[in-house]
Amino acid sequence: MGKLTFAMENYLEAIYELSTDGTGARISDIAERLGVTKASANSAMSTLSEKGLIINEKYKEIFLTPTGREFAEFTSKKHQVIEQFFTQILKVDIAIADQDACAIEHVISNDSIHAMQEFLIKKSKN
Repeated sequence: MGKLTFAMENYLEAIYELSTDGTGARISDIAERLGVTKASANSAMSTLSEKGLIINEKYKEIFLTPTGREFAEFTSKKHQVIEQFFTQILKVDIAIADQDACAIEHVISNDSIHAMQEFLIKKSKN
């Protein structure tokens, strides 16, 4: 499977964050979290389902497939590392760091994420 669009990564991340304790995510909660209409969220769910990243039965909760979970966890981890780097190292306000991390997580290289992680680890040991 090729690279996902920023929007599709955001949908997967939202489903991941809204899915807890074995429960799935509801379309209305996904739409609200991302600030989109339910129709837009439903359209995205169709695309993600076709790609095998979610299980989406009409009028039921949405669940990530194992592959979908991998994508979502990776995107979420990138977001956390960027946000942590911005707030702890650069002293950026948390709200701004969160917004910036959301935009950057889709384009940053794995090498840069790894370097940020390593820097944070070294910094925490000092």
